[in-house]
Amino acid sequence: MEKTNETKRAEVLALKEQADAAIREGRDYLIKQGRVVDLSKWVTIKKYRETFDIKNTETVMNWISRGIVPADDTLVMEDFNNLRMIRAKEYQVGTAKTVALSD
Repeated sequence: MEKTNETKRAEVLALKEQADAAIREGRDYLIKQGRVVDLSKWVTIKKYRETFDIKNTETVMNWISRGIVPADDTLVMEDFNNLRMIRAKEYQVGTAKTVALSD
């Protein structure tokens, strides 16, 4: 059965409302914790790996544990199943550095 345009529109609007609610929940959590963070500058480890074309997430986790990524550039969101975020910027790794594919 093919969906009508009105049905598709209603589904899209419902998804938008869910996304808006998730954004509000995240913002409220950060405010409650006394931290207001511009989440546009933070990404998950997986997204960081994809954005900067890193071979695997273990490499990024290794950088964090070795201090290549400073502690101030990581964030653990405990209320979101300990989701780890990393500041979306390049880090110096020995003589190499991460390079963004596109800005």
